[in-house]
Amino acid sequence: MDSIHSIIAVVLAYLAGSLSFAVVVSRAMGLSDPRTYGSKNPGATNVLRSGSKAAAIVTLLLDAFKGWLPVFVVKTWGPSWGLGDGAVALVGLAAFVGHLWPVFFRFQGGKGVATAAGVILAFEPWLGLAALLTWVIVAFFSRYSSLASIVTAVFAPAYYLFGQGVAWSAPRPLVLSLAAMGLLLVWRHAENINRLIAGKESKIGAKKKAP
Repeated sequence: MDSIHSIIAVVLAYLAGSLSFAVVVSRAMGLSDPRTYGSKNPGATNVLRSGSKAAAIVTLLLDAFKGWLPVFVVKTWGPSWGLGDGAVALVGLAAFVGHLWPVFFRFQGGKGVATAAGVILAFEPWLGLAALLTWVIVAFFSRYSSLASIVTAVFAPAYYLFGQGVAWSAPRPLVLSLAAMGLLLVWRHAENINRLIAGKESKIGAKKKAP
C-alpha cells in the first residue's frame, strides 16, 4: 500500500465526512439547527422532527453519499496508485469518523448511521442491501430508528464474513473497519439504549416542536 497516497486519501475522506449535511440542508431550507431541538443530533432522523420530510430525505441521501463516494473512488482508481483493501478500509472508516467528529463543525457530529450505510454499500453492494433490509425490518416492527441502527451495526460485520462463503477468506482490513464502525455506532447510541430500556425512546414519526 502506497503510504503517501493512502494518507492523502484518508485525509480527503475525513474532510468529506466532516460535511454535516443535517446542518447545511437545514440552513439552506430555512429550518432550525437540528442541534437545538429533539435529540440535538445532526442527523436525518432528527431533521425529520422539524416536520420537513424533504429536508430529512436530502440529509439522509447526502450523508450516505459522502460515505459512499470516497470508498468508490479508491476502489475504482486506487489500485493504479498502489491502494488496496487496506486503503479502502481506512478511507471508509475516515469518512465515518469525519461525520462523528467533523472538523468544520467543532467536532460535534452525528451518530453516523447514514454515512456508515454509504460506506458499507461502497464496500459491497450486496452487503449494503443486507444492512438496509435489516434496518427496514427492525424499524418497521419496532418503530425505533435507534434500535434498527444498533441491530444493523452488530449484524453488518457478520453478514460480510459469512457472505464471503468461507469466513476466513474475507479481506481482514474490511472486516476490521466494519467492526470498528459497528462498535462506534453502538457507543454513539448509548443514550438511546438507556432510553429504550426505560421505555422513553422516541419512535419514528414522533415530532418534537422546534424552537
